[in-house]
Amino acid sequence: MTQAKKQEREFEVVIWGATGFTGRLVAGYLAAEYGVGKNLRWAIAGRSEERLKAIRKSLGKNASTLPIILADSHDPESLVNMVRRSKVVCSTVGPFAKYGSELVAACASQGTDYCDITGEAHWIRAMIDAHEDAAKKSGARIVNCCGFDSLPSDLGTLFVQSAMQKQHGVAASEVAMRVRRMKGKFSGGTAASMLAAFEAGTSDKSVRRALAHPYSLNPVGEQKGPSPTDPQAPRWDEDVQSWIAPFIMANINTKIVRRSNALSDWSYGRNFRYSEAMMTGRGAAGFARAAMLTASLGGFMALAAIPPTRSLLNRFFLPQPGEGPNQQEREQGMFDILLVAQHPENDDISLTARVTADRDPGYGATCRMLGESAVCLARDSQPRSLPGGFWTPAVAMGQQLIDRLCEKAGMTFSLVPPKTRDS
Repeated sequence: MTQAKKQEREFEVVIWGATGFTGRLVAGYLAAEYGVGKNLRWAIAGRSEERLKAIRKSLGKNASTLPIILADSHDPESLVNMVRRSKVVCSTVGPFAKYGSELVAACASQGTDYCDITGEAHWIRAMIDAHEDAAKKSGARIVNCCGFDSLPSDLGTLFVQSAMQKQHGVAASEVAMRVRRMKGKFSGGTAASMLAAFEAGTSDKSVRRALAHPYSLNPVGEQKGPSPTDPQAPRWDEDVQSWIAPFIMANINTKIVRRSNALSDWSYGRNFRYSEAMMTGRGAAGFARAAMLTASLGGFMALAAIPPTRSLLNRFFLPQPGEGPNQQEREQGMFDILLVAQHPENDDISLTARVTADRDPGYGATCRMLGESAVCLARDSQPRSLPGGFWTPAVAMGQQLIDRLCEKAGMTFSLVPPKTRDS
């Protein structure tokens, strides 16, 4: 598939799953930021014409001409017809292992770029193994994890590593991502994806390995590295002067960052370490919060691993796909994370980066991250210069996506002065 043929396509971006909760938010973001029938050529897609028309109507009278495409997740022919019309398809339909495989196959075969918000490591591994050769042949660039998992982690690590190289001429030997503050509701789609992964892992050894192995998303033959240092119990972190506890999204985020290192020809170093944790504060209260978070996460994992209790969790305690916070809750949400980058020889010149967003992580911020990822893939020079294949956000879009998120999506990437990094 030549670049010229991609340029001739009818649309630059198609939002797949626009009738779902997150899909509606992405459509609303593109309508507000880029308009309809103006600078960006985009469309919404799904299987229900009636629901798509309702979404279009909800975007306002100026969106009345927004094109609609009908397709079905399990109808390969309809998916091929859809992806042939666009340079990029951005998908919000999860759990992706259940609803996303045929779409990735269509994009890989037709030379259509693709981005999504999955956090399902086992599914990403399966898609790489099944379709990377086709994507390389067609020129399709497939980029997973373009939401809260795992853009802040992946781009934040790139940002602080770039600063370390610029200031000191070396790569940081270790980056520790610490969630300082976060406000937002747990995503129903994320919950469904996690439970689906547990269910698949009970009967499939390859799924269990992809979930458990810290380097499972690295290219074949490069799935090794230093042992992880993510906390499994409350621990005092001297660098951020806080107790820390396990972070629920670390399992996917750490794999994506390690894959970025491998795909970038080990630009962070072959012995690079990366970890994630939640900051819970100082003193006895901070320790108590860390202990509570650790126990809660451990309890959730134990219950989710057993079919009967997993069913009870899903039925009575977890949000369902399509459920989400209202507009006020999304606008009042936020996240604030630190990335502490260790100089390989001198701790005194280590660096700390800060990544923030002014919307809740799972919805308000994620819809902006995904929307800008799709536009970046369609338009910007870094992704357009890449060959086909499966890429990570940092390697595919890098600084150009950071610039977009800072300019348009309410995010910030900055370096923290050493004296204030624990404030």
